[in-house]
Amino acid sequence: MRNYKDLLVWEKAHKLTSAVYKITQVFPKDERFGLTSQVRRTSSSIAANLAEGRGRRSDGEMGRYVQIAMGSGAELSYHLLLS
Repeated sequence: MRNYKDLLVWEKAHKLTSAVYKITQVFPKDERFGLTSQVRRTSSSIAANLAEGRGRRSDGEMGRYVQIAMGSGAELSYHLLLS
């Protein structure tokens, strides 16, 4: 199994998720189960999909998970704009 922690893009995605968790601590309490939760899930799915793709057996599968992570990145971008 290949180690996802060796990927620079995964490291950056992990740092992004840590920053998102810190930033969302100051979101309004009434958004805890709405926007706050969605932003956190979306950001964490970027790194999670990169990790899952890295654990797959082929570069083609890795490419598929990179595309999913990119979609999550676009979704996160919108949620942060909305915030």
